[in-house]
Amino acid sequence: MQEIQESANDSHWQQWCDWALEQGLEVPRDQAFTAARARVWEGSEFVALTAARHPHSLAELLESGALRRASSAEQMSERLRAALAEVADEAQLQQILRHFRRQQMLRIVFRDLAGWAALDETLEDLTALADSCIRESLRLLEPWTRAELGMPEDGHGRPQSLLVLGMGKLGARELNLSSDIDLIFAFPSAGRVAEGPRELSVEQFFGRLCQRLVKALNAKTVDGFVFRVDTRLRPFGDAGPLAMSFDAMEGYYHSQAREWERYAMTKARVVAGPPEDQADLEAMLRPFVYRRYLDFGAIASLRHLKGLIDRELRRKGMADNIKLGPGGIREIEFIGQSFQLIRGGREPELQVRPIQQVLALLGDKGLLEPDTVTELSAAYRFLRLTENRLQAWRDEQTHSLPSAAPARERLARSMGYAEWDAFAADLDAHRARVQRHFDEVFADPDEPPRTATSVACLWERAPEQAEALTLLEAAGFEEAESAWRAILDFHETADRRGLSNRGLARLGLVMPRLLEEVAACGAPDLTLGRVLKVLEAVLGRTAYLDLLAEHPDALHQLVRLSAKSPWFGERTARQPLLLDELLDPRRLFEPLHRAALEQELDQLLSGVEASDLEQRMERLRQFAEGNRLRVAAADVTGAIPLMVVSDYLTEIAEVTTARSLEIAWHDLVERHGSPPGTDRTAPGFSVIGYGKVGGIELGYNSDLDLVFVYDEACAGTMTEGPRPVASEQFYVRLGQRLIHVMTTPTYSGVLYEVDMRLRPDGNKGRIARSLASFADYQVESAWTWEHQALVRARPIAGDPRLGERFGRVRAEILQRAREPEPLREEVRSMRAKMRANLDKTRAGWFDLKQGAGGIADIEFMVQYAVLRWAREHPDLTRWTDNIRLLETLIRLGLLADAVGADLTSAYKALRAAYHRRALQDTAGLVEEARLGLERAAVIAIWHQLMAS
Repeated sequence: MQEIQESANDSHWQQWCDWALEQGLEVPRDQAFTAARARVWEGSEFVALTAARHPHSLAELLESGALRRASSAEQMSERLRAALAEVADEAQLQQILRHFRRQQMLRIVFRDLAGWAALDETLEDLTALADSCIRESLRLLEPWTRAELGMPEDGHGRPQSLLVLGMGKLGARELNLSSDIDLIFAFPSAGRVAEGPRELSVEQFFGRLCQRLVKALNAKTVDGFVFRVDTRLRPFGDAGPLAMSFDAMEGYYHSQAREWERYAMTKARVVAGPPEDQADLEAMLRPFVYRRYLDFGAIASLRHLKGLIDRELRRKGMADNIKLGPGGIREIEFIGQSFQLIRGGREPELQVRPIQQVLALLGDKGLLEPDTVTELSAAYRFLRLTENRLQAWRDEQTHSLPSAAPARERLARSMGYAEWDAFAADLDAHRARVQRHFDEVFADPDEPPRTATSVACLWERAPEQAEALTLLEAAGFEEAESAWRAILDFHETADRRGLSNRGLARLGLVMPRLLEEVAACGAPDLTLGRVLKVLEAVLGRTAYLDLLAEHPDALHQLVRLSAKSPWFGERTARQPLLLDELLDPRRLFEPLHRAALEQELDQLLSGVEASDLEQRMERLRQFAEGNRLRVAAADVTGAIPLMVVSDYLTEIAEVTTARSLEIAWHDLVERHGSPPGTDRTAPGFSVIGYGKVGGIELGYNSDLDLVFVYDEACAGTMTEGPRPVASEQFYVRLGQRLIHVMTTPTYSGVLYEVDMRLRPDGNKGRIARSLASFADYQVESAWTWEHQALVRARPIAGDPRLGERFGRVRAEILQRAREPEPLREEVRSMRAKMRANLDKTRAGWFDLKQGAGGIADIEFMVQYAVLRWAREHPDLTRWTDNIRLLETLIRLGLLADAVGADLTSAYKALRAAYHRRALQDTAGLVEEARLGLERAAVIAIWHQLMAS
């Protein structure tokens, strides 16, 4: 049979050669062409027959040189437009489209089988062919339809045009050799058709236009067809209108669409229509496809859909289907789509269509191992090439491997193999690797243990109380009765919430695992209530139950961290988005430093429109809370040293303050323009951090003490914008706007509480004042305690040059000459007032910060030392944090080594205890007996330095 077919194909070539000689055309005889032609004729009956039956097509390709060179999408469109230049009716349109398609398919298949075109070129060429046919057909059909029916207008009388969404491989620019094209049609808004012979709605008009477009492409005539068109992916399928308005589509996708329609939309691309309407349509569809949260329900849904496909394939005996079968193309696409649907809303760069690009991004982000990306990418290219070679034979849509031996051998040779067994071995190896990676991503979570003696059974079986208490006691619960009551109360809460069937199923997976994890955590009585509080917060949000069901490791981390600190449970219950942070232990226990923080925040904000202030504020809060949680996780597990905790927390505050300032600047400049000579990078405005943020000693629950200064060079000028204001007024508004961005509650709460009372004149002072005015105030009017505060002041955001100037002003103020005794008396007096008002020490408990021998005593001694000796030792103005200031005092001989060492040791111990109490969500109090030696040392040094 194979010999007969090869003989027929050879005769087709001879037939073309005879025709060429009759026409006086030269038949290519070079060795490269001869070898390539033989490969093509063996691999494609379609090419051999097309050349024989339509010899002009091949002759034109040879004469123009198009057969030997790649063609761009623009060149494809230009050629088709030129061919259609004289078309006057639909019959001519259909004929020329089919002739054009035949010639281009001849070129594309020839180049593919000859080895002259790489796979990516073939896929791009096929996509460009479909795009060109759709666009050029619509370019003619739309004005023809308007001439017959009238002008489709919206409610304001503006003309409207049709938009065509390409789905699947067309949308992803990955079209194969004999693919259907899946299309969805849309138009901007409802309205009427004007100036027509009869009354029509816009929907009726575009419905007629769509019918004509589909017919132009899909109808089979004596010249064949252009593309098989499938419109069943549209809303409501065959029962729905061919074209829908944006509003109607939005209503459908957000209330009635099925899960598989989300997956389909990951590849959707507008292939025809006005660019401005295209942007509106894509913006409308994006929230349906890409959720703002991490959507782990996508894994279960894709797993379910793949199961349906597998059952259908088994029913039809299609295990050899390289697209839908085990280890096939669809499984690779599902792997990529799962990550896109889960993370695409939070990581906009994943909102791309081609699967090879998706896989590369997943590797870059560490979401797939490099070897996995390499194997999946290689398998995809091998399978797609095999798919093209299958379809090249007769231009038929098939994805199944041939069963006949001659066809198998022909396919193997077209793939570069000498015989079938070698090809099949490589194919099987690729499919096995795909299947393995697919199973790793989509495997159902292991069922939790549910033995009769396990606490896991308490959720499903609800035993009698005596049995339940026995199980809980055996599992390590000391207060078994309270634990059992907590479980029963949570069960009642879940019942009252009226969860969906899916939600109940996911909760049924999560709860047994959770009880086992709590029992094994070492502190089950404390931990149970903490994690149940988190689960209660997410009961109505199936996405988070999906996350915990699909990722037992995330549940393990939640229990582990909640056991160590109620801080985690409290924060996560308030902001369930923090559950996302538990997924990757590498990220969870490795907090980011400034450059990486900036990159992550820029990435998080990149997917939000600049005009969407509320969402930008929400993303800032999500970012800050997520990164604070990472620091806390690394802290309580000992992954980072305690003394760098504040460094990490301070950098989070600096990065978010800087981005908040940029947002405030952008909004204000949009309205008023900017002061002369300023821009986003040099706004003439600086945010000065005081207190803990200034001293690089921020805690988990710290607010930010801030002061705003601006460049006095801008004073007396007006902003350069549509609604100009005085620059002084602009900067006051900028400060107010910045406070608004940081402190206005969103869904995730506030970014930071901001305290402005340290600004000149306190609460009565202006929100922002010029640096010159600030300096005058510090010289002429400031109290000693304000100079103490200046010890811990530094720029944390804004104009770098202005920040440098502030540093010089600060140094000058701190280096002023001061009499030691009056200075010591003022510092000592201020400390006494503070202790009287703020010290929470009581019977049995010591206030770590304000108590005698506590943190504030050390801070005041350091500030006194700086103010006393900075004039003679300018190095004391270099740092703002207490540890490095103490090191400087020791180095300069201003504190004895032993004294400095005692203060440094005590300060670290007190700060460590303060951090730990913060993570326990308790006030900064410890048992009176704790830290006795450290406190005694601080009190002794206080008397030595401050009281004598």
